[in-house]
Amino acid sequence: MRLANLPTPVRMVDVQLDSGNRSLSVKCDDLTGIIYGGNKVRKLEYIFARARDKHCRRLATFGAVGSNSALATALYARQSGFECTCFLMHQARTAQIPATLNRHIQNETELVRYGGSYQQRLQTLRDNLWGRTAWVIPMGGSSWRGTVGFVAAGLELAEQIAVGEISKPDRIYVATGTMGTAIGIALGLAIADLDTEVHAVRASDTAITNEHLMKNLTDKTVSMMRQLDDSVPRDLADRTNIRLRNNYYGGAYARSTPEAEAAIAFAKEQLDITLESTYTGKAMAALLADLKTPGTEALNILFWNTYYAMPVTVPTDHPLDEKALPEEFLRYFG
Repeated sequence: MRLANLPTPVRMVDVQLDSGNRSLSVKCDDLTGIIYGGNKVRKLEYIFARARDKHCRRLATFGAVGSNSALATALYARQSGFECTCFLMHQARTAQIPATLNRHIQNETELVRYGGSYQQRLQTLRDNLWGRTAWVIPMGGSSWRGTVGFVAAGLELAEQIAVGEISKPDRIYVATGTMGTAIGIALGLAIADLDTEVHAVRASDTAITNEHLMKNLTDKTVSMMRQLDDSVPRDLADRTNIRLRNNYYGGAYARSTPEAEAAIAFAKEQLDITLESTYTGKAMAALLADLKTPGTEALNILFWNTYYAMPVTVPTDHPLDEKALPEEFLRYFG
């Protein structure tokens, strides 16, 4: 289902570092959509089509209260004629949370507090989805079908390299939570026979982001793609060049770090892009740290910007409708 404005542009930027001048490439996935950009739109194109084909009236997804993925899903669901339920969990406070929750209220998203034991979470799903013909989207949209959206993105970048828009990067730095974005990029590049190394910078707890789950999602995506098209190489998963980076997380989801804050300031000043501290600031922090490492001077580096810098067009000091929020979410205002 066509939702995104593709291809997104790539650009070269000259930056000044303590070690001298460098050129970096930026893949501008903040520009994927009009009503909401960022990396999730690519995944939703494939997921929404399946929900439509299954005659579902409602979409349901998961995330923290400030989740860009949940908000993007809700906004595009309404545009596409679906109702939407978002099961949201608590997280560290960030400045964006009140605006995100008020955008949900404007959008008439059904918001449900999600948490507790396994049995409690299961009961929450039963209470809110039973008999409502809902298509359930995993956190971050990182099903195999959503990951295919970024296989296409990897091939899109390969085409931009082939026509000379940028030089082939030696490394790509991208923030990762549920890992579908990074895995898809790596698979797309492998299909295109490019040996670029994807540095997936972890921004979620190890229960969500780890090597075991990465392998499972990679293998599942390749297996399902091969069921649809047997020209997909059987050994494609083994040909991916992806590295999970664990040193920039910050100890808790959405908790900022000094390195992330410095990286956000650098990106604004020298790349003219807005990042945030939960995901993209940490990916940029890893990139900047690596540029200080001896032996990286000759590497071509690309930063994949997955963040949509949503302008705040709603009040953030109080909820637009308190009744539309679970009572526990009122703590994020004021």
